[in-house]
Amino acid sequence: MGVVKIFAETERLVLRELLPTDVDGMFELDSDPLVHQYLGNQPINDKKQSEEIIHFVRQQYMDNGIGRWAVVDKKTNEFMGWSGLKLVKETINNQSDFYDVGYRLIRKYWGKGFATESAVASLAYGFDHLKINEIFAAAHSENMASNSILKKVGFRLSGTFDYFGALQHWYRITLDEWNNGNPNTYR
Repeated sequence: MGVVKIFAETERLVLRELLPTDVDGMFELDSDPLVHQYLGNQPINDKKQSEEIIHFVRQQYMDNGIGRWAVVDKKTNEFMGWSGLKLVKETINNQSDFYDVGYRLIRKYWGKGFATESAVASLAYGFDHLKINEIFAAAHSENMASNSILKKVGFRLSGTFDYFGALQHWYRITLDEWNNGNPNTYR
């Protein structure tokens, strides 16, 4: 298969390309109804769907030069979920062709700071490596954990919008805000 591309490392995590061998971990992640509670409540129900998701993200790497990354525990090499940037070409909240940060972790990894750690690494990659001027994010208005993470890593709430019948919070962070941010925010 060749050399696996690693995009970022943190104290506890390796953020690398999603691989076809991540199918079992992706299935564990996306078949959990609680993981999908704020994502439209449509968990997947077979591994073929996991394979399709991985293929879709790997195609984004080729088409856009970026896509979500596998989050892997540095100590155990276990697949924990995904995180990272994505180039969103479709229109969401009257915005298109923008970079979005996102994360999704297997439930046993919730509440331990991994999503925050991976989000900071994703922002650093976007601003420092890709030289992006602004990055966006969205979170379901009732998803307190995700909204808290986005604020903690420096995003500003800049509005709300309806996405398939669910109220979403819309966040934005600019390069200047990132560079002038709180140095204690995991970086």
